[in-house]
Amino acid sequence: MTIRTGVRTVAFAMAAGGILIGGARPAGAAAPAATPAAIPAAAMEQAQTIFATRCAMCHGSGGKGDGPAGAALNPHPRDMTDAAWQKSVTDEHIEQIIAGGGAAVGKSPMMPANPDLATKPDVVTALRQIVRGFQSGPK
Repeated sequence: MTIRTGVRTVAFAMAAGGILIGGARPAGAAAPAATPAAIPAAAMEQAQTIFATRCAMCHGSGGKGDGPAGAALNPHPRDMTDAAWQKSVTDEHIEQIIAGGGAAVGKSPMMPANPDLATKPDVVTALRQIVRGFQSGPK
């Protein structure tokens, strides 16, 4: 529910046993996905190329973790179509993995970092959007 008070809008939401005000959420709850911002076409094109040439080798073109190079990896690459995983991670977490690799978030160091993307936030955002696009089931 949103209440508009002249100058300010305050959002209220019901949560397990209480009311949350202004974006607070229960401990342990994943942050809601950010509202998609307009990604420049050039950044999206670059992200699609990067995904096809770097990420799909392990994660597969459909994000299922079934890429040709991923078969030999242990642990196997993340299945990004898994709705439970999608709900468990924030957009910021996905972007951190993209830029810093698995080791940046305590996962397998076999997932390489992409330091060249440090100065390309629009491309990282576009890659995150590609990852979010693999989500199956209700979003």
